[in-house]
Amino acid sequence: MSRDKPDLASRLNVRWLGRVPYREALAVQTAMFKQSSRQHLLMLEHQHVFTYGPNTDLTKNLKCGPNQVGADLVKVNRGGDITYHGPGQLVVYPILNLAPKHGVNGPADMQAYVSDVEQLVIDTLVHLGVQNVGRFAGYPGVWVDVQSDQPKKICAIGVRVSRGRTMHGFALNVSTDLSYMREHIVPCGIAEYPVTSLRELGFEVTVHQVADVVSVLAAQRFAGGEIDRHDVAWSAAQGVEQVVRESASMQISARKPDWLRPHVNHGPEVLATKKTLRDLNLVTVCEEAGCPNLSECWADGTATMMVLGDRCTRACGFCLIDTRKPLAPDINEPMRVAQAVAKMKLEHAVLTMVARDDLADGGMSHVAQCIREIRRASPITRVETLVSDAKGTDALEVLFAERPDVLNHNIETVARLQRQVRPSAGYARSLSVLARAQAAGLVTKSGFMVGLGERQAEVEATLIDLAAVGVQIVTIGQYLRPSAEHLPVVRWAEPVEFDFYKQFGESLGIKHVEASPLTRSSYHAKHAAEQTNDKSVSVQLVSVR
Repeated sequence: MSRDKPDLASRLNVRWLGRVPYREALAVQTAMFKQSSRQHLLMLEHQHVFTYGPNTDLTKNLKCGPNQVGADLVKVNRGGDITYHGPGQLVVYPILNLAPKHGVNGPADMQAYVSDVEQLVIDTLVHLGVQNVGRFAGYPGVWVDVQSDQPKKICAIGVRVSRGRTMHGFALNVSTDLSYMREHIVPCGIAEYPVTSLRELGFEVTVHQVADVVSVLAAQRFAGGEIDRHDVAWSAAQGVEQVVRESASMQISARKPDWLRPHVNHGPEVLATKKTLRDLNLVTVCEEAGCPNLSECWADGTATMMVLGDRCTRACGFCLIDTRKPLAPDINEPMRVAQAVAKMKLEHAVLTMVARDDLADGGMSHVAQCIREIRRASPITRVETLVSDAKGTDALEVLFAERPDVLNHNIETVARLQRQVRPSAGYARSLSVLARAQAAGLVTKSGFMVGLGERQAEVEATLIDLAAVGVQIVTIGQYLRPSAEHLPVVRWAEPVEFDFYKQFGESLGIKHVEASPLTRSSYHAKHAAEQTNDKSVSVQLVSVR
């Protein structure tokens, strides 16, 4: 089957991201606001946080220290006063292109946009059966009991519009713990009127049910009904339901197809690389993860060195790495890594790491030291780092400050399968790591597997999201089950599918997509980094559905 290139500019790309720390969501939406020209709608819940705009009087409207109630306090560039976000509250961030108010080059009509957002919330509440809901003259947001002498605010709105593009949005109280607003802040600086929630009004609906309504109405209002929605599953079990239904009717062959059978040739170059690494007591992910490209890469005199030991603090369902308690970092490892790079005369060195959640900084200072030692020993070598998410902490800034030539962090799979495939990580968190690296001016790279039960539309959505946060290099390969204890292979993706995903990703503006059955994160890393320089893309899409 074939199809024309999809009209990605007009449709609304809706994502349910789950429960996300505020700073992570802010990094993602800021990147989409700046890097993407497409229409996005992010829906999520936040962990406990108070946010405030630049004109907020905290001495008046913040009643206690946020630390006293386990909440963050974050200053943001939006309209409005101080507000609260937390579990049980649907937070929606529309990232849209607005038409100019007057003429082709005029500014966007911000007043009309705020009115549109208010109406979206009003229509949602009416759809759910809420009565006497609407605007309250002189006060922003959406209110209930507006005809009474005691109106109550149910939704806070705070938006930013710059150069015709929007960010921030609204927070609708579904089953929110209202004590955070009633006891600790003056919500939106309005002391004279209370806040409420759908639960308090007697509506027992879930955040997800409300999100379903919002997504449809938002697409109708902002995108002519054109919607492409993908959710991070609410649980690992939910994410796998569709996989089970689909795989039950499929007869996957236990025998690997011919295109998944690498040609192994342990010639003299391979043995020389192996000896160098052994002499310096270094670990490679090539061996630890059972990479099918080992002989090809080692024959070329390259290897991906894995630092911080060979034991990981996470137990992802696809990975062969040892998960016993890790040992303390070897303080001499950075020097030995640099010696190996210099001895092998590498032009492009790749460093990867096990996840080290046991370390305060997630191991970032150790990786940073490796970069410094490599550049001291071999100044001409480009350094690529493939790192964990460091739990999204500021420890990542330590690595960013060393300015690796490529910052690689894998998203691993599509949104729906995240909790099944890597329960200790997260889709939004990975996007935020990449967004922060891009904002720091680094070349960013990510990768994921196919064959775990994802659908073509989900792969396309993942590529859209990676492009939207400014990722420049993407790798896509076939998942190979490392043992019977790991996640099963649902299907073997054919080579034509990888060709399609490469073309699709590059049509989005991703500078280089390395996609083939045997592609892994570091495969052709040097070539991919070179391809990020002023690459023009002209492709025709052919569907593999």
